[in-house]
Amino acid sequence: MIVFDLRCDRAHVFEAWFGSSDDYEGQRARGLIACPLCGNADVGKAVMAPAVGAKGNSSEADGRSALLAAQRKLEAASDYVGGAFAVTARALHDGDMLPRSIYGEATLAEARALAEDGIPVLPLPFTPLVRSDG
Repeated sequence: MIVFDLRCDRAHVFEAWFGSSDDYEGQRARGLIACPLCGNADVGKAVMAPAVGAKGNSSEADGRSALLAAQRKLEAASDYVGGAFAVTARALHDGDMLPRSIYGEATLAEARALAEDGIPVLPLPFTPLVRSDG
């Protein structure tokens, strides 16, 4: 995994995780990357300082293990709703469902519409480990 600082043309800077530099370029070319603050798809790499670790820093494997542990914790505490993410997030926001944490998939247009309506959404830096339709 690799993390990039990205910046939309409205000057919002945010981090995003990708499998590789090629993965980032492919997603960018297909218009799959958008600013989580404003939904703007005009996004590019922001200027980044090089990651210089202190002596004895943890290895790349330790970093992956930590990310995997965080992913398992998030998934255990949330319900996977698959492609119904946008509809479910809106229903939760409107109070039509009992509050709960969810994760799933949404199109860029769906995520943008949720953000424009003040419904907080955040892209996850991974594909779900276990999927059980919600």
